[in-house]
Amino acid sequence: MFRVNALPIQYHQALLPFIVIVICLAAYFFESNSFHFHRELFSNGEYWRGATSHFLHTNVNHLLLNISAVFLLWALHGKFYTLKNYTLVFTVSAIFATFGIYYYSPEIMKYVGLSGVLHGFFIWGAIKDIQRNDKTGYLLLLGVIGKVTHEQVVGASEDVAELISATVAVDAHLWGMIGGALVGLCSIVKLLTTTPNTNEPSK
Repeated sequence: MFRVNALPIQYHQALLPFIVIVICLAAYFFESNSFHFHRELFSNGEYWRGATSHFLHTNVNHLLLNISAVFLLWALHGKFYTLKNYTLVFTVSAIFATFGIYYYSPEIMKYVGLSGVLHGFFIWGAIKDIQRNDKTGYLLLLGVIGKVTHEQVVGASEDVAELISATVAVDAHLWGMIGGALVGLCSIVKLLTTTPNTNEPSK
């Protein structure tokens, strides 16, 4: 049976996902074109668009899909969240998604949405599962890599594109995932380099 107390509801686990959802809701109702990622305007120095665009959405379906994913990822991996690592994963994934699109997807002139960042959180959470010896982490890791690879080869689902009334920016998924994977791998390297070697003889 589902238990509320099984959810990661501690302050450091739930605060930032909640804030992200609130910002996305507020941005939808008070949306301005001044905050969309627009390639030409971004190139001309309006760099804030690279950050604010992640909180904006094309329609209510797009909004609901993304805030539902924020909630589900929190329910799945919120046990690993801290104020520090949530901010780090979000920031790195957003930067990778923004500049990955800017430098390597010149056909994308405009972009909004949280999906690049969400893919970063998904793979980061899978890596944390693996780090804690949870075998489901391997399935999640293969799942997100397989999804993104399929999108790169075949393209996005036309049904999703119709649902959100926009072309799905699959390259944002790729770059966001790479950003989240980088943070996850760095945490493993840090752990390995700071853990004492118990096999060394005592002095």
